[in-house]
Amino acid sequence: MMGDTKVGELQVVEVIEVSSPVLAKRVVTANSRSKRRIVFGIQVSLFLIILWQFSMLYRSFAVAAVAAGVVDGSVVRRQSASSSASSNLPDYYVTKPELLPGPTPTGVPAFLAETNPAPFAGTTYIPPQPLETQVPISGQVGNDESIYHYHGQLSHYFPASSSFGVDEYPLPENASIVQLNMLSRHGSRYPTKGAGVETLANRIKNYTTGVSGDVTFTGKLSFLNGWKYKLGEEILVPVGKQELFDSGVLHQYMYGHLNPNNGTKIIARTTTQDRMLMSAEYFMAGFFGLDWTSNATLVLARENLTGTFNNTLAGYYNCPNSNKAVNLGGTNATTKWASVYLANATARLHADAPGFNWTVTDSYNAQSLCAYETVALGYSAFCGLFTYEEWEGYEYSVDINFAGNNMFNSPTGRAVGVGYVQEILARLEHHVITSPEAQINVTLDNNTATFPINQSLNFDFSHDTNIAAIITAFGFTQFAEVLPTDHIVRNRSLIVSHMEPFGARLDIEVINTPSPLSGDRCNGTVYEAGPPTTYVHFLLSQRTLPLGRSFPECGDRDDGWCELQTWLNLQSNKLAEAEYEYSCFGNYSAVPYGTITNGVPLTNETFSA
Repeated sequence: MMGDTKVGELQVVEVIEVSSPVLAKRVVTANSRSKRRIVFGIQVSLFLIILWQFSMLYRSFAVAAVAAGVVDGSVVRRQSASSSASSNLPDYYVTKPELLPGPTPTGVPAFLAETNPAPFAGTTYIPPQPLETQVPISGQVGNDESIYHYHGQLSHYFPASSSFGVDEYPLPENASIVQLNMLSRHGSRYPTKGAGVETLANRIKNYTTGVSGDVTFTGKLSFLNGWKYKLGEEILVPVGKQELFDSGVLHQYMYGHLNPNNGTKIIARTTTQDRMLMSAEYFMAGFFGLDWTSNATLVLARENLTGTFNNTLAGYYNCPNSNKAVNLGGTNATTKWASVYLANATARLHADAPGFNWTVTDSYNAQSLCAYETVALGYSAFCGLFTYEEWEGYEYSVDINFAGNNMFNSPTGRAVGVGYVQEILARLEHHVITSPEAQINVTLDNNTATFPINQSLNFDFSHDTNIAAIITAFGFTQFAEVLPTDHIVRNRSLIVSHMEPFGARLDIEVINTPSPLSGDRCNGTVYEAGPPTTYVHFLLSQRTLPLGRSFPECGDRDDGWCELQTWLNLQSNKLAEAEYEYSCFGNYSAVPYGTITNGVPLTNETFSA
């Protein structure tokens, strides 16, 4: 306790707190009081000096910690609750408030208990799980795949229903997975702002409210007389959150042992866009639990249309030509194919929409509405408007669109994805990236606090077209076939619904074996003579990508693996192959779909930065 001093008196009564409730009192003389004041003054001065030194030490530590990015996940959340302008955190750690979330309008909540018309005639009732996918489809027979697996990149997540060319094998005895690099797509979402489905919805609204006419729909389209557009824009829908949570749970079962669980935290990466941040957080909750911030810290790459900030998880923003007319081959091919496979559907629906002038574009947008309404509302009446064959045609339309706009038939196919390829190689070779390459953000990738080089679990989150470009930049030429625009190629590798549904994931395993492993796995596990060997194993939506099919140097292995050093040697020239500067910034002409086959422009015509 502090002493009580009476002003004007020569004595001080000091009360000293002791271990018992009894207080001892001692009276001292004025001379003693002066000496004590001097001693007390010295003590205060020493205390202030120590306090100042401590504050300087703490301040230095805090600055160094922020500079190094060593920020507790819970601290990030707590501090970012206030405005980023008043926060000392680098913006790539700020999750709240969201800095660049993109469009975030939400839609009308689902009411499936009221809107679901099931049970359908002629089908056995199956409760929604959680989506209603038992809609009768003309032409569909018993063993046919669900049309909900034909929605291309708009498909609710399902593991690839067929292999990419090899069988699956268990990890052989005495082998061990030592690292996982996962690249995940976000979950199911509302449509992009200004998408074709919104255009069709506005047309229907205008024609049923007298703005553009007075139309009464008939037949299969009669439901449109009372239909309302209920979708939001771009953010996750409920099942999209579930997809990423379930993926986190699955990855915990598959790879949870790789988590050090020693009090340290892993770094995971996503972007500032709302659906990207939410997808990462739902995944983390599935993998670690609701207290995931005790186990991981998210690093957010800025994502916006300007392309000002380098971002390998949305590489198209740093590649202007990918968003220009020189890169519309896939769009043109889809338009051409739609006029073929939707001709009959358009004629049927045109007859049920007198005065509306129903077009092929309307038919295509109606198919997309089926996909979007299903994941957002649980059921869509648009799904039953089309035959099974027409749904196969829709899936194929997405495949040729990706081929021409994002993969090997695109002049920027390799360039958009090559920055991420360089990051994977850096992780596998355990080094940071010190110079700008393609979309590399050197500020983040030259810092082990934001780009760890010895982490056994690496979780990244990206977009469908970006992942397709990354597969192209790696050089998976099994997807390079030029698909025609007048008929479906049945036995093809490039099926987007198998590769990039909502919640898709590319898992890259690094595997150690005690000696070389025979590639003849179908006859059992056979270790050959030789030193310990490290392999790399790619899985896309839970099915193996056979590396030997695209990279003969990896060998024709039954398991699709490749020796790590062989793989690294093969990848060493991928940056040069991508022709990043010319592909993204060069001045070259658009060419017809199918002319380009290697993901780069045809010729080095002229270049202007």
